[in-house]
Amino acid sequence: MSFKSSYFGLAALLAPFLATPLYADTAEATLALPSEATIGVEVVEKLTFTTDQARLNDILLHPTQTAGASHSLPEYCVLVGKAQLVDERIRITTQEATCIETNDADSHIFDGEFNASAYADDGQYGVACENEPCTLSPGQAFILTLDNAVEIEEQDNPSKELNLQRRQVDEEGIGNPVPREEAVPSEAAPEGAVPNEKVIQD
Repeated sequence: MSFKSSYFGLAALLAPFLATPLYADTAEATLALPSEATIGVEVVEKLTFTTDQARLNDILLHPTQTAGASHSLPEYCVLVGKAQLVDERIRITTQEATCIETNDADSHIFDGEFNASAYADDGQYGVACENEPCTLSPGQAFILTLDNAVEIEEQDNPSKELNLQRRQVDEEGIGNPVPREEAVPSEAAPEGAVPNEKVIQD
């Protein structure tokens, strides 16, 4: 599955998460998190592990409120990763993140590497799972800890540029041009004549 091509189709599945913006509101914004920062996440869809399928690739996660998390992500964000069941624990790692931070009419899009590993509430690596088959469902929150610091530059956003151009047009007063004046005939037509019709005199 291609994460980038499927992200916007999954937008309806993304739950909003109250977050403090992680970037400076400048022309070149950056989403930044320090190494070993922790965030709360959950799976987008139910995952099922069996002895025949103990490893899953291209799993999708999104942020959720979790006790013990040190940082938060933008309002709309999805992470792609992989998961493997080992000794009754689901080991989850992520590789990439796409996040959208809204700011009034504008939106900032961040898409880049995001290397993190999952830890349970008890601080152990992986999420405990002793059932058969082992499942992980939306609503089961766990902690991701960043393996490295994250700095993702803002991506080009055509809609943001269009909004900026519209605001500039409105401020300059040329958003609603004055209607063009109708042409005024140079001579009045004789009474009873049809406009623009040539009058033939005897």
